[in-house]
Amino acid sequence: AMGRTNQLPDNLPQLQNLIKRDPESYRAEFEQQYRRYESNLQVFLLQPSEDAKSLSELTMFIGQVANCYPDLVGEFPEQLCEILKRHASALNPEIRMMFCRALMLLRNKNLISPSSLFELFFQLFRCPDKLLRKTLYNFIIQDIKNLNTGHKDNKLNRTLQNFMYTMLSDSNEMAAKMSLTVMADLYHRKVWNDAKTVNVISTACFSKFTKVLSASLRFFLGQDKQDSASDGDSEEEGPSARDIIMRFATNKKSTRAKAKRDKALKALNRHKRKSKKQNTDFSAIHLLHDPQGFSERLFKQLQKCNESFEVRLLYIIVISRVVGIHQLFLFNFYPFVQRFLQPHQRDVTKILLSVAQASHELVPPEIIRPIIMTIANNFVSERNSGEVMGVGLNAVREICSRCPLAMTEDLLRDLTQYKTRHDKSVTTAARSLIQLYRRINPAMLLRKDRGKPTEASTELQTSEYGQLVVRDYIPGTEALPEVPEIDESDPVQDGWEICSNASDNDGSWIDVSSDEESKVPTEDPTEQMDPETKVQKAQAISQMRIITQEEFQKVKAQQAAKEVLPAARKRKVVTLNEQQSGELVALNDIELVHKRRPHDRESRMALVLAGREDREKFGRKKAKMDPFASTTNKEKLKKKPFMMVREKMKKKKSGRSFRDKQLALRASLLKRAKHY
Repeated sequence: AMGRTNQLPDNLPQLQNLIKRDPESYRAEFEQQYRRYESNLQVFLLQPSEDAKSLSELTMFIGQVANCYPDLVGEFPEQLCEILKRHASALNPEIRMMFCRALMLLRNKNLISPSSLFELFFQLFRCPDKLLRKTLYNFIIQDIKNLNTGHKDNKLNRTLQNFMYTMLSDSNEMAAKMSLTVMADLYHRKVWNDAKTVNVISTACFSKFTKVLSASLRFFLGQDKQDSASDGDSEEEGPSARDIIMRFATNKKSTRAKAKRDKALKALNRHKRKSKKQNTDFSAIHLLHDPQGFSERLFKQLQKCNESFEVRLLYIIVISRVVGIHQLFLFNFYPFVQRFLQPHQRDVTKILLSVAQASHELVPPEIIRPIIMTIANNFVSERNSGEVMGVGLNAVREICSRCPLAMTEDLLRDLTQYKTRHDKSVTTAARSLIQLYRRINPAMLLRKDRGKPTEASTELQTSEYGQLVVRDYIPGTEALPEVPEIDESDPVQDGWEICSNASDNDGSWIDVSSDEESKVPTEDPTEQMDPETKVQKAQAISQMRIITQEEFQKVKAQQAAKEVLPAARKRKVVTLNEQQSGELVALNDIELVHKRRPHDRESRMALVLAGREDREKFGRKKAKMDPFASTTNKEKLKKKPFMMVREKMKKKKSGRSFRDKQLALRASLLKRAKHY
């Protein structure tokens, strides 16, 4: 035992284990190691760039057992922080990493405040050490997430956000970029999803570094890389690949079990690919304090920037989304984008998407009208292909759906003439434009394109620019009963318990007809009402009672039925899904071009090969145990040249039955008779 104790100064892992078990018994040994650390540190500070293996080992040893002697190591964290602040760039990379790991250990043991440590780590982002930056980044994200678990530490969050505001304008590009990445990641993890974080990130859009401003612009587009495995909510329901593997691992090993396992894994991967959606988040644009000033500054920077086309396209998309979501006035933006509206322009569909996104009903029609004319002249013309014309018509439709007054009657009637063109993409786009104006303003269409009048078209009120149609009732509530229906099966109504009569309950079963349970009203209750009566009933119901969620679904179905069914006709109640237009335009709505299926051999073979993916191969199910084993005579016969087996084939033919010979002779005689 004495010999083992004498070896303790040289065996730090063993001493660390013993100290954690019994700190007080090994206090003297720890003090000896701490004095050794201080002497090595004094020597190391004379030449900080040198490698000091013993110092790094002592530093990690003290960091592991510092919580056992907090009175002795009070100055230890401050010493490490001071060394890293003064000599961060001059330190050996391994020593610098070891000091940072020791500070992480101290932070996990709550021996150092998070604010001072994070400020130091953000300053260390300036070091040209990729591994160090990645390690610090992961630690900062995880520690801030742990600090805000349960309840948020608002004081610490405000301190760190104020410090990051200064780091975003740092002269070092990498430090600014890493600070921005930390804030964006914390926002997507819903740790810092407040307005202050978004507005601090918005200042990075005006950075002098291209990487920083492009990353901040992608943040507002929801295109940054998000860690889907960070939150438990992102896990999909159903078994995972590990569950399937473990389930088959416990069963008997066989070829059939292996085939079943592979089939289950392929089905799981196919389901994941189908259910995978693009993870985007546009809520950051809603949290901007001054969207008008933000968009004006962005547009001013766009006009004078000399960046690549990808960065300028990011500017255009972000400005259009801010203008469209907040319905801002930025009149100079539309003529600026108008010069890019050419079919040969790179990423022209995204530019068309931005124009549609920046259009809203508060923009004067004379501002949007030149853009629609440019699209119609450059895209919807006979010299372009059908796909280009379809994209142009789709873009016009999306712009007019947000700003209907920008379309003129003559241009609309010219564009609707393409509904009879012999190109499916063009006809589909032209008919979708007709359907749009049937719903919002049928009077602008030709009489033959207006379709049959519906109840919705008779109630339609066309508004001028700046005019709002205000109603004192909810349209469609005339289909609801004036007295809310009471569910008698619910024992509690309005807080009162309904008691049944004892004489009615004799303990026997009550026969309930299945026809009464499934009885659903098929006729519309508003069929015999005139328009004035409908309005009066809707006013009474909207103002005198509370409408439930189920009744709102009935109201939506009633409004959808008005757009589909004729006005003067006996009709039944229908349930339709109302198409809700979101605040963002989808790129697929503009690129929705219907093409003919290609008929050349290459494209057909590509479709065939694509359909064979994730499909079992035909042929022998049970594979050989040894692929180099010998084959059977039957398999050898299949691979022989034809000249070797020709005589055997003749013998097989001569051995035919009488009936087979009779049929063959009859077929040959019929074939010979046809030639004559």
